[in-house]
This record gives sequence, C-alpha cells and structure tokens, in this order.
Amino acid sequence: MAARLKELYQKKVVPTLTKEFGYKNGMAVPKLHKISVNIGLGEATQNAKLMDGAVNELGAIAGQKPVVTKATKSIAAFKLREGMSIGCMVTLRGDRMYEFFDRLVNVALPRVRDFRGVSTKSFDGRGNYTLGLKEQLIFPEIDYAKVEKTKGMNISITTTARTDREGLALLRQMGMPFRP
Repeated sequence: MAARLKELYQKKVVPTLTKEFGYKNGMAVPKLHKISVNIGLGEATQNAKLMDGAVNELGAIAGQKPVVTKATKSIAAFKLREGMSIGCMVTLRGDRMYEFFDRLVNVALPRVRDFRGVSTKSFDGRGNYTLGLKEQLIFPEIDYAKVEKTKGMNISITTTARTDREGLALLRQMGMPFRP
C-alpha cells in the first residue's frame, strides 16, 4: 500500500505546481527528498539513562532505529569529552518519510498548545525547511506515563526545490499549516 500523501503528491500537487511555476518536465517539479529528525541531549553527559529514553522515543516516533550521535571534540566548559553520546537522529526516505510527514502535519502539529501555524521564515534559501518542536509528547506514539523528561527535537525537511518560493508552495500543497 502506497502512502496516502504520496498519492496526493502525484494526483494534486504535481499538476498544481506545474501550472503555477510553468515546469516543462514532470521531473522538474520539486518533491520531498528526505526528513531528518534530531534530538540533541546535552544533559546526557551527566545522566546516561536519558539517552536510552530518547532513542526509544525517537524510534517509536520515526518507525526506524535512530543513530546515536557522538561528540567530535572535547569542550571542558560543558564537561564534554570526545566520543560521548550527546544525541540521536534518524533520516527518513521513501514511504516512511511520507508516513511521518502525514502524521506530523495531520496529528502532531494540531496537538501543540496555542498552535496558529508554523513560520514561513524557516527556509534555508534552497527550498529546505527546518522546524523545532519543544516536546515529544505531541506525537500519539509517546506514552506520557513513561516519559522521564520532555525533550525537544529538530525536524529538517529536505526538498528538491531550488528556491524558497518553490519549497513553500510544495509544503503548502502537501498540507503543512503555515501561518497566514
């Protein structure tokens, strides 16, 4: 079974963007390339158990096993040594990426308190979008009773769009709730 959002992309988004930007070739239409979800845990230097919780939660949210990221250099002021585990991340592609984006847009973001939409200013100049979440509890996969500490996460959506305007149009068509 193909992802629901993938079908929406092929049936509605491609024709709309082709008309709006005047693409001659169907392959020139921007599409989602990958989604990277990253949890940085600076506190893991003092409490190593926080890392296990973060890895399990990110695995539940993303649907695949995260990679533990390690410090590349030592910083004495932060009590950080080279090789210490300081975060975890997961990169989603293909159907898992569409599935995650669907859950993010339709389930998780509407659960944020006082949510009015995401900012349109978080594009990087090449059509890629980055979004920061303050807590992981907005995802329905997370059991509130088992959470030791709320952790924020960064979600980077990489697209094949060349400009921010094209990236914004693509994400808006895919259902991303931008502020008016």
